[in-house]
Amino acid sequence: MMLTVPDAFEKFKGRLEISTAEQMDASRRQQKIREQVREGLSVERDFLTGSYARHTKTKPLKDVDIFVVLNESESDYLDKAPDVILDRLIEILSPHYPNKTSKGNRSVKIDRREFATPDEQVLSFDAVPAVATNGAYESPDRRQGAWIKTNPDIHREKATAANEAFAKHWKPVVKMVKKWNDHNDKPVKPSFLLEVMALKLLDPPWAGSYPRELRQFFATAAQALDEEWSDPAELGRLLAVGADKARTASAPTLQAMYERMGFVPRA
Repeated sequence: MMLTVPDAFEKFKGRLEISTAEQMDASRRQQKIREQVREGLSVERDFLTGSYARHTKTKPLKDVDIFVVLNESESDYLDKAPDVILDRLIEILSPHYPNKTSKGNRSVKIDRREFATPDEQVLSFDAVPAVATNGAYESPDRRQGAWIKTNPDIHREKATAANEAFAKHWKPVVKMVKKWNDHNDKPVKPSFLLEVMALKLLDPPWAGSYPRELRQFFATAAQALDEEWSDPAELGRLLAVGADKARTASAPTLQAMYERMGFVPRA
């Protein structure tokens, strides 16, 4: 029997959901990494962050972010270059994961892709160090050569509130947009920008149709891509100036998707 348009989008939504096996694998492995970091640093708290924690990650679950908040006794790292704390994390984790750790811009990656066994679901983890300061956090940024403010707690709260206001359809729409971005060689980077735009561009209430909401998002996103997009926690700009030209160049791809969505029957 031929699928209706609503049925097709419901099926698409289901295919983007993280599986139970992926969740169990992520839980088991991230707990071990947390314990290993605590062996070498004084940690106040640690928690999962990023799109996995906000439930906006799409299947397959390839990477998970672990946010490591250091105790005040480790706050001297704030006076040092970002590489210093990242090098310390490499020093702590490398003995457990030989030839699998590397420094990113703001984190240390444990990459298991080359060594993963068939039963492993999650292929990499990113440990993001941070220090709590004045109701927010500061984390190292190698490109800026400084510690910058962030607050993943607020990111998660705003995503949850938007989902509730959208009758629990906001996160599925965001996942669909992210999957489109992945499928098209990621014209919009970082993918978190798509979530930030969705907070503003997806206006509640839910209109009852994924095709309608997606078409509206692509139309407005194409026009708004070169605007100033700030961190949802109101702690500064989301992207560095150097990314602006590449970001604006993505607008035609978004516009093309908007036009293609016009051929999807309204439902």
